[in-house]
Amino acid sequence: MKLISWNVNGLRACLKKGFMDAFRTLDADIVSLQETKMQEGQAILDLPNYRQYWNSAEKKGYSGTAVFTRIEPLDVHYGIGIPEHDHEGRVITLELPDVYLVNCYTPNSQRGLERLAYRMEWEDAFRAYLSGLDAKKPVLLCGDLNVAHQEIDLKNPKTNHHNAGFTDEERGKFEELLAAGFFDTFRTLHPEATGAYTWWSYLRKARLTNAGWRIDYFLASKRLHDRITSATIHADVYGSDHCPVGVVVE
Repeated sequence: MKLISWNVNGLRACLKKGFMDAFRTLDADIVSLQETKMQEGQAILDLPNYRQYWNSAEKKGYSGTAVFTRIEPLDVHYGIGIPEHDHEGRVITLELPDVYLVNCYTPNSQRGLERLAYRMEWEDAFRAYLSGLDAKKPVLLCGDLNVAHQEIDLKNPKTNHHNAGFTDEERGKFEELLAAGFFDTFRTLHPEATGAYTWWSYLRKARLTNAGWRIDYFLASKRLHDRITSATIHADVYGSDHCPVGVVVE
């Protein structure tokens, strides 16, 4: 089973920048998108053999997630079941026969860390949600988690320390999630890989110089360790300020 996750930073814009060509080339069984910035029906996607599931923010043009899958899920759930966290279309969960797939767009702490306190509340609630799923069957979590875990995961760690996405608080919550029974598929399979980034600012030609961050992930329950045979970053795919990431699960 091949899975792809991609923050498209506005799907309608990405559709004009080669999304469908990339979609066909990646040829995944399940594609999870974040930051769709649209309501279902605002763009028509002709995706034969794929079921489409959308979770849009109440605020139009903001946030949002979607999942396109060739594998029919047993069940689909939107949000994490807590009203204060479920207005922004950030989570879609597909129950598959032997695993839960959770597509997540984690709230950004924002410039000046204006939303860091809320982010901490979100992290605790979301980790509890994942742990509840994990108690039933293994979990694959994908998406833009808006944090670079370690210094190896961004080009300029020292100058970005305490900035949104690389605060001690956010990194600490990521550690708590791993400690709750999950592992980072890419870093596990590529422990020494440097320059492996998934997001680049549009400023200062960051993508040309590969001054990026790795903030898009596939995390998995530890008992899936032997089933993850590939974890990839598709940095050659454009159309967004993020690139797709993928895993293969046997």
